[in-house]
Amino acid sequence: MNTTSTVPRLTQLSHGGGCGCKIAPAVLEKILAGLPPGIVPPQLLVGNETADDAAVYQINAQQAIVATTDFFMPIVDDPHDFGCIAATNAISDIYAMGGTPLFALALVGMPVNVLPLETIGGILEGGAAVCRQAGIPIAGGHTIDSVEPIYGLVVIGLVNPGHLKRNSAARPGDRLILGKAVGVGIYSAALKQDKLHATDYETLLASTTQLNTPGSVLACLDGVHAVTDVTGFGVLGHLAEICKGSGVAARLRFADIPLLPRASELVEAGFITGASARNWASYSHLVNIADGLGNSVRTLLTDPQTSGGLLVSCAPESVTEVLSIFLQQGFTHVSVIGEIVEGDPGIAVA
Repeated sequence: MNTTSTVPRLTQLSHGGGCGCKIAPAVLEKILAGLPPGIVPPQLLVGNETADDAAVYQINAQQAIVATTDFFMPIVDDPHDFGCIAATNAISDIYAMGGTPLFALALVGMPVNVLPLETIGGILEGGAAVCRQAGIPIAGGHTIDSVEPIYGLVVIGLVNPGHLKRNSAARPGDRLILGKAVGVGIYSAALKQDKLHATDYETLLASTTQLNTPGSVLACLDGVHAVTDVTGFGVLGHLAEICKGSGVAARLRFADIPLLPRASELVEAGFITGASARNWASYSHLVNIADGLGNSVRTLLTDPQTSGGLLVSCAPESVTEVLSIFLQQGFTHVSVIGEIVEGDPGIAVA
């Protein structure tokens, strides 16, 4: 039976999409600040303290567990593609810590009286396909009936404590390297209004389903000091977390930041997410954008990325090796975008 006319688009069922669903950084900070102190055993190497990508718990001298979860509402309408993007995004946090994923648990919330079971099954199959690509099983999970479609994963991995890469260990003099192009939120805003070309959709999908596997290799390099992945808070937001956690400042060169091919054009046409403005309101006090760069620069740098690239802070002498690792694994947009400098936490964009 053809249900095309009666089945709603996935993006029509969600008030936000992808990592643009995240609570704004400033609001999240206030929520967490109101919580009582929790248990912090010495084995807990990474917890809430620096808004890092995953929790890390040491179990012996050579092994630590890396645990993360990520889920969101649809960023695209194709069920399989949505599942692929959500799973890639969730697994990325393990790679950002320098870990290797072991297995996943599925988190599924679906409006079961609205979406056909075939659509829901397609979402789950997309997630399973990415997990097969990453070499891990989906070993269980949890499902609920919800108003909006939600999908994601809990992912468990392992890391050698000596190779753990936090977001709080950047050093003055480090170079900043970004692994993927920016503009996912902008593309998704255009898609939601049926204004994204088919070739642009393929570009969006290729970026958001590319596993950040270089993270596991970068973990072995002493010259790599800090790593995070750029997701819902945008380039500026996740770099601000590095600066605050490390007690340093940063300088960015906007001209060197890789962008998806039509990102700037789409911004000028008005395709901007609400999350971009919320992001800017949260951390604008830490950012100085040079006169003459214009509001589009701010929009691009606050654009929420879903399954975005790794942001690496490394010693100057390690830049060539880091770039080589990215390029060998097919990350053609990788670029050196700035440097870490001494100073109070903040970001200057020129």
